[in-house]
Amino acid sequence: MASISDRNYPYKPPVFTDEDRLDKLKNTLPDLKELFQQEFSGNHFPGLIYGLIVDGQLFCSESFGYTNLEENLPATTKSLFRIASMTKSITAMAIVKLRDDGKLRLDDPVDKYIPELFTNELTNDGPIITIRHLLIQDTGMPEDDQWGDQQLALPDEDFLKLLKNGISLSNPPGTIWEYTNLAYAMLGRIITVVSEKPYQNYIKQEILDPLGMTHTIWDYSDAPSELLVCGYRWECDSYSKETPLHHGSFGAMGGLISSIDDFSKYVAYHLQAWPARNEPEYGPLRRSSLREMHHPWNFIELKTFPHRSCLVTSAYCYGLVWSMDQDGVISVSHSGGLPGFGCNWIMLPEYGIGLLSLANSTYADLEHINTTIIDKLVRLADLKPRKLPISKILAERKEQVIQVILNNNWNIHDSELLAIFADNFFNNSSLERRKAVSRELLDQIGKVVEIEELTPKNQLSGVFHLKGENGSIRILLCLSPESSPLVQELELTMIKQS
Repeated sequence: MASISDRNYPYKPPVFTDEDRLDKLKNTLPDLKELFQQEFSGNHFPGLIYGLIVDGQLFCSESFGYTNLEENLPATTKSLFRIASMTKSITAMAIVKLRDDGKLRLDDPVDKYIPELFTNELTNDGPIITIRHLLIQDTGMPEDDQWGDQQLALPDEDFLKLLKNGISLSNPPGTIWEYTNLAYAMLGRIITVVSEKPYQNYIKQEILDPLGMTHTIWDYSDAPSELLVCGYRWECDSYSKETPLHHGSFGAMGGLISSIDDFSKYVAYHLQAWPARNEPEYGPLRRSSLREMHHPWNFIELKTFPHRSCLVTSAYCYGLVWSMDQDGVISVSHSGGLPGFGCNWIMLPEYGIGLLSLANSTYADLEHINTTIIDKLVRLADLKPRKLPISKILAERKEQVIQVILNNNWNIHDSELLAIFADNFFNNSSLERRKAVSRELLDQIGKVVEIEELTPKNQLSGVFHLKGENGSIRILLCLSPESSPLVQELELTMIKQS
């Protein structure tokens, strides 16, 4: 196989073309603070802190209220909050690392590593539950948020007894998404068995420490008292302090404790996976494995985004949620909630930004808050996604096609003409037909006054316009997958002046 440097047409990744992008973001920071201030004031949060991550760095952070109401301790970027189910993608990352290291396969049966597991099957035609089913929440096990949170400190021996006694299913495995904490507790057990060390130790050594997340911990008893955030519940017009939960066998689903400083490094690590490119790698996983974690594997729902009536479709990834709105904006995110805490992180890979927020209020709905605010941020700063440069071969073929169309040179005996078209081209539409359509459209638009820049869809296809005095021709250009790509499709459409 030829190396990248041997290619005639090397890949060019998408890039930001707005030179004022960072200045625009800086100008929106007062608005960002005001938006979070409103949410803090309107939701009875004892304390709230957020961080904006841009291009691999914590761009800004602000805090409101207190992490300890009794001692009036303000939140800082080092304050240690329960991050609850935001732990799940870290557990998933550990599983993917074990896969990449050849220690397991995602399609291995779960009972290969947890022989104690017994499920009460609903049908006789269901699949064997695999590690992949656990990752993408496709196990058939029921939604278990309220029950699962209270299992956080369950000892290993009691967890294995629970599995051996039998797990009831709500749906046949592999048929529908349903959010289950139990699945991620099982992943923690698999990490322990395969790595031959407690999952907590493996994740610390292989994920957290390499990312510089050295202050992220599993149990609140290990936190410095001045940094540990106290959790509260707002009830009957007053705050009550929640009893902190230790972690045990269920910690892999939601046991980690982290800060804005530490977790922003994790968000930045996910952001740097995009776009695919030819640069050195760093961290626990290859960029391709991170992008695999972001892939929409299991459909969740299609819903309306409340604050601007926008349709959004979502799917579960590996411990993450992928969403796309009707404008094509893609986000990757996950929330967390436990008694005394609520949190969320969200990133827009094509925009290079992420938003992280943590609150010490029981099941604080920061998913809605973050999603709404990052959407407003993009609009306030007039941010644009990365733009894909035109590949060398696509630019070449565009110029050659223009000469053919403008000169109406459809001479099938012209060797130079034949050299740019794939074998299928004149079979799909006859020479005479292509010649007539080209001539007719040129006559309709009149004198050509501008040839617009091609907008690439990818490395081998794109669209551009020939603008005339009376209209324009939209030209779709698609190249073949041959080593020297040729024109396989050329679609000309008249666009009348409005």
